[in-house]
Order: sequence, then C-alpha cells, then structure tokens
Amino acid sequence: MRTYESVIIVKPQLSDGEVGEFVTKAKDLIAKNGGEVVSEEKLGRRKFTHEVNHVRDGFYLYLKFKAEPKFVKVFEDALKLNEKVLRSMTMTAVEVKVKPAPAVAK
Repeated sequence: MRTYESVIIVKPQLSDGEVGEFVTKAKDLIAKNGGEVVSEEKLGRRKFTHEVNHVRDGFYLYLKFKAEPKFVKVFEDALKLNEKVLRSMTMTAVEVKVKPAPAVAK
C-alpha cells in the first residue's frame, strides 16, 4: 500500500453536519476498499482567486490515507460524481527524510 494525500473542496452552502457526513462517507469508501485513513483535517472556508462553477469560496478538506494504487482512480471518480465536490486532487505523499546535521567540533 502507498500513502496518498487528497485535498477536496466542497460547496460552501453545506452545513457543518453535511461536511462531517461527507468526510465520514469518504473515509468509509477508503476503508471498504482495503485502505486506511492516516489523518484528516478540516481546513475551513477559503475564498478563491477565481470563480469555480460560479462560486467564490469553498470548504477545504485534507485526507491522508494508505491504499492500493488502483483504488485512487475509484476514489477520484467517486469525488467527480459527487455533486457536493467543487474540486479535488489526490497525489502520492512524499516522505521527507531529514539528514542529521553534522556535529560541530569544539
């Protein structure tokens, strides 16, 4: 399994309950297909620089999950068909490995 990150922008007209329900359904879809949600964040409402489908702002969500590569297509297709979603983007998460700083001689 690989780790993926997904940013989803949903319509601003949704209530907090509807946003929570949407996140639960997305997490259930991941779990049903053998994946595992690592983390989730509700980033809140933000204004767009340009209109998207005649909408000026949206509610941003972030999901980090582990899944098989073939599941990503299924997940993206499900998001495209959902009328609550304005935009979404899923990408492979890159693990940053930090090298320790060299010791300073005294």
